[in-house]
Amino acid sequence: MSEIRNLKPECIWRNFDALTQVPRPSGHLEKVQNFLLDFAAQAGVEAFKDPAGNIVMRKPATPGMENRKGVILQAHMDMVPQKTKESTHNFETDPIQTYIDGDWVKARGTTLGSDNGVGVAAIMAVMEDKTLTHGPVEALITADEETGMYGANDLPEGELQGDILLNLDSETWGKFVIGSAGGLDITATLDYKEAAAEAGTAAIKVTLKGLKGGHSGLEIHEGRANANKLMARYVRDAITTCGARLASWHGGNMRNAIPFECEAVLTLPKDSLDDARRLCDDYRATFEHEYAGIESGIIFTAAETDAPAAIVPEEIQDNLLDAIYACHNGVLRMIPAIPAVVETSSNLAIIDITGSRAEVKILARSSSESMKRYLANTLQSCFCMAGMKVALSGGYSGWDPNTDSEILKLLEREYRELFGEEAEEKVDHAGLECSVILGKYPHLDIVSLGPTLRSPHTTGERCYIPTMEPFWQLLKKTLEDIPAK
Repeated sequence: MSEIRNLKPECIWRNFDALTQVPRPSGHLEKVQNFLLDFAAQAGVEAFKDPAGNIVMRKPATPGMENRKGVILQAHMDMVPQKTKESTHNFETDPIQTYIDGDWVKARGTTLGSDNGVGVAAIMAVMEDKTLTHGPVEALITADEETGMYGANDLPEGELQGDILLNLDSETWGKFVIGSAGGLDITATLDYKEAAAEAGTAAIKVTLKGLKGGHSGLEIHEGRANANKLMARYVRDAITTCGARLASWHGGNMRNAIPFECEAVLTLPKDSLDDARRLCDDYRATFEHEYAGIESGIIFTAAETDAPAAIVPEEIQDNLLDAIYACHNGVLRMIPAIPAVVETSSNLAIIDITGSRAEVKILARSSSESMKRYLANTLQSCFCMAGMKVALSGGYSGWDPNTDSEILKLLEREYRELFGEEAEEKVDHAGLECSVILGKYPHLDIVSLGPTLRSPHTTGERCYIPTMEPFWQLLKKTLEDIPAK
């Protein structure tokens, strides 16, 4: 039995522990969907899977509270599947191995899945608890949020019955999220005919790892290093000074995670091997200096490897590298009226160059629709100049703040009375499903909240134990005090 089951509140930690035993990476949700349906049957609540793969549960009001506004508790069932280089974890078959480290719950060698597993666990706790007092309660547990909000985007109209939606996907306790950024995926591709590697050349595998990575919305303002951007600097210099040629490139693996590892294979004259290694050492020192106080433990190595038979043609190699170098990455602009909050950013998330094909994936975010279009056009122009085909997909709008929200005022009052301090209102640069759901159910009054998580989308993901009990207290008290229709 996992030690996290002994934590308080037992109802949430027990359900979260059960959820960690069910594989649920984005795109592979059959097991967790069945798990949730089985749970609902055991809890005695109505449940079904809708055509989008979302799980909907309905729990009737406590007798005498049927006239209260209906509340929808919303979270997403999928998790980001990141693991360390040394981990042999299979996200499609293996349970997450949790452990307690001081005040934090963490996972061994993988993402924890507290994003958004703790939200799902809280919903489960509400659904199974026969002692709670509440009006009509609905659960919407969406599919594939992390890869494109597919469950929310395909949510059928007319399926939800509630008046208020509490999104449980926020990651800082004591801050109620009332707005979030929109997003757009930019994918640039190029098919080419490989060139034969010159006979007698050597090859090196250049590996960059040990970066923090992180959530490309919540942590983009921290200035963390992007592995693809750092690699571009080395590769360009190696081509110029060591006569190197690009054979392959693999960097990043999730569109919404800052890439923390990258690997490239280069060919070069044998007498340039030492120069390439020294250049790698020089860049490692440069990166350590540039990111002092932000990154620690940067590992950057160039090791001789078997020479590949084929490489990227020189003109295409140069065009690709120019585009990667020129591609905007990181914060573009802060919100003019709220200078402490990021408005617009991009994440150069994934680069794969191998086997006659190059593919680059970027996630652009903005709380301004006009700036999102501007950024998308900027990125599209950058890669089109390199001769690449650019596709835009997965777009979703931002969530405009409503400071007059009735549920926001109730949450703030309950928080003040329970904990003797004021909560904060917050606009997130991360994308939340609230905006998509509002597009289909514009009458909903929405606020997002949750316990404190740190470093989601990375193997350093962790959940702060002391925030879970007050989160549960607030959720219960709010459900009890929901106003009448």
